[in-house]
Amino acid sequence: MEIRRIVTGHDADGKAIVERDEIMGNVKVMPSGHKGCVMWVTDETPAPVEGSEDPALREMGIAPPARGSVLRILELAPGKAAFMHRTDTLDYCICLQGRCAMKLDDDAEVEMKAGDILIQRGTWHGWEGRGEEPCRLAFVLIGGEKPTKHLHEDH
Repeated sequence: MEIRRIVTGHDADGKAIVERDEIMGNVKVMPSGHKGCVMWVTDETPAPVEGSEDPALREMGIAPPARGSVLRILELAPGKAAFMHRTDTLDYCICLQGRCAMKLDDDAEVEMKAGDILIQRGTWHGWEGRGEEPCRLAFVLIGGEKPTKHLHEDH
């Protein structure tokens, strides 16, 4: 999986500049067995917009810091079974390319294609690629509250 990331910032005079323009080297195999890449992480909101540290290089699990966020790209391999999990997060999921299904409890599922957007609110779920080509998803996970009613443990 190849992902280009561009990060802006300011020079010493306050002028807007491109600080980073690179192909990400932190692609990893996620617990699901699919390839994933953290693009950015924040620890809290409001998020800092200055600094030279690259938060994408942090070691982390699926969920962001409790009061933070993470932007991650996930590439689903065709035909791989869903890795069912739940996090205490509000997730914005954007299907960038391909087709997939999000599976829920009781074998319920919803199919997605490029351009579709899903809002995930702390539910038990898993992702399956559909079709012959990989499916690429962009996720923004925001630390959230634990649902008052749920059947499954956190991951």
